[in-house]
Amino acid sequence: MKKLLLSAALLIAVCIGARAQVSLGIKGGVNFSKINTDNFNESTKTGYQAGIFARIGNAFYVQPEVYLSSSGGKINVTNNADATADIKFTNLNVPLLLGHSFGSKNLNFRLMAGPIYTYVLSKDQSVSSQFGAAYQDFGHYKSSTIGFQAGGGVDIGPITADLRYEGGLTKISDDFGQRQNLWALSVGFKFL
Repeated sequence: MKKLLLSAALLIAVCIGARAQVSLGIKGGVNFSKINTDNFNESTKTGYQAGIFARIGNAFYVQPEVYLSSSGGKINVTNNADATADIKFTNLNVPLLLGHSFGSKNLNFRLMAGPIYTYVLSKDQSVSSQFGAAYQDFGHYKSSTIGFQAGGGVDIGPITADLRYEGGLTKISDDFGQRQNLWALSVGFKFL
């Protein structure tokens, strides 16, 4: 993790030193997350995201972000409709995206991808008694994970919109092979 942060800081310093274009902004949006497991049926949970971003560069750019989000999922045991778990996380997310933009100044399209570090600030877990009796060890969630994001976006003047997919590279829990993935749609405003 230290190498990743040092590399990002060095890349940002080089871009600023080369007088690359720098944009700062705020963003907010909605996400649709799911916790994938080895043995259960999963369903999607709707959450939010809100935070700040910087975009450093022109045609090729680096975009570090920091934002709060909520995510999670609903899990059902296949043969027992009453055995359910509803999990909600409040997270601090730090993606570092590399991208390419094309178009004009007033209408600009972007493609981006990169790693994301997620730290769980809080966890709310509701597990039915039928679920909990069968799986006493369910729900030992890690405090942080590493994943990836990939997607596209469009800028119309200072307004920016992104659609991204996020997948988990590390498990959120070793119990039942749980990994989280999500789709995120956000809208932002660039100040610079």
